[in-house]
Amino acid sequence: MPLTALALNCTLKADAGEDSSTDAMIAVLAKAFGEKGVTLSETVRIAALDIKPGVTSDEGDGDASPALRKKILAHDILIFGGPIWMGQISSVAKRVLERMDAFLSETDDQGRMPSYGKVAVAAIVGNEDGAHFSSAQLFQALNDVGWTIPAVAACYWVGEAMGSTDFKDLKETPDMVTKTAKMVASNAAHLTGLLQSSPYPG
Repeated sequence: MPLTALALNCTLKADAGEDSSTDAMIAVLAKAFGEKGVTLSETVRIAALDIKPGVTSDEGDGDASPALRKKILAHDILIFGGPIWMGQISSVAKRVLERMDAFLSETDDQGRMPSYGKVAVAAIVGNEDGAHFSSAQLFQALNDVGWTIPAVAACYWVGEAMGSTDFKDLKETPDMVTKTAKMVASNAAHLTGLLQSSPYPG
């Protein structure tokens, strides 16, 4: 079966109609994944949802996390995108990670979390240092709750510190970003296929 991917945009901008550099980076990855036969079905603007604080899969009335959880787990690959703020991944991204803590208690009869066999990659943008630290934060947290991280799993761009040019403002995608996106997509698709043909034993 064809592989599918879902992207999470953890920008601080709640209005999905407002341009986001994270969306621009996700688009670069979407193109690279498409070349590998992986379809990006949707990009979810997390700040537009009411993801309540907590560490369970459902924190009660009005919580948007249960529907998001269902959507995430219906896909093979997760593109976790977000901006760098104060040298680290956004608070919006951290909220999503905190809610995935619920996976630790949602194991099957072989001890496997619902994220087992699924692959996650990162899309990071910013105008300050922190791309490596942000991806490290994401990958450690995602790995803790069962996601598999491929080799070369982060595609990022960092502009001039305190600069006014954002990734979405660039007239052309830098060659290294395009090259990295192709590697991310290739490795993620390959690893996903391997995990589907030979699942973790638990």
